[in-house]
Amino acid sequence: MDKSKNVFISHFNQDEENIGKMKNLLSGKGYTIKNSSIDSTKPNQATHPEYIKRLLRMRIHWAGTFICLIGPKSHTRPWIDWEIEQANKKGKRIIGVYINGASDSDVPDAFDKFGNALVGWTADRIIGAIEGTINNWESSSGEPRAPRWSQQHDNC
Repeated sequence: MDKSKNVFISHFNQDEENIGKMKNLLSGKGYTIKNSSIDSTKPNQATHPEYIKRLLRMRIHWAGTFICLIGPKSHTRPWIDWEIEQANKKGKRIIGVYINGASDSDVPDAFDKFGNALVGWTADRIIGAIEGTINNWESSSGEPRAPRWSQQHDNC
C-alpha cells in the first residue's frame, strides 16, 4: 500500500503549526503527507480574490483528499467554507480533524454539509479517515456525533 498521500489541508493561519504536527504524527506510522495548501513554507503574496480562488481550486484539484483542521476559530473563516465547497464540487473526500482546544461548535458550516468523516487527533483515526475505512463523525471528546445535516455521502 502506498503510504504517500497528496492532500490539501485547509486551516486558519493561526492554526498552521498543526500542519507540521500532523505530518509528524502520521510519519510515525510510515505515512508521507504532501500538502498543496498555501502556508508559510510556500507563501503566496497574491491579493486579488479571483486569482487566489483559481490558485486554490488548482491545488484542491491536485489533492486526493481534503483535510480540514478544525480549531477554535475555523467556523468563523469564510475561506475555509469556500475551500470545503470547492472540494465538494470536485468530488474530493473531505475529512475533518480536531486540533487540541477545538470544540464541537468549531466545525465549519460547509463541513457539516459536505464532510465525510470527522475525527480526533489520533494517528490511526486520521489515517482511517484518509484511507476511507473510517466514515463516522466524532465529537471533540471522541464520542460518536451525528452531522448537523442528514445528507448522504457516497464515496466513489
